[in-house]
Amino acid sequence: MITIIKQGSTQTIINELLMKLFEKKQTKGIDAKKYCGVLKLKEDALETQKQLRDEWK
Repeated sequence: MITIIKQGSTQTIINELLMKLFEKKQTKGIDAKKYCGVLKLKEDALETQKQLRDEWK
């Protein structure tokens, strides 16, 4: 996204443009907390991760 700030713009106009830019960035993404604790594992997650990484070697 391109934001054009013209020469002679006041500080309030610049702040409004920046706020619009930050609002758009914050709306993207997912709520990761929604999925916290959904997956039930029988063994330690760190051990599973190490095993999966070792498979690539």
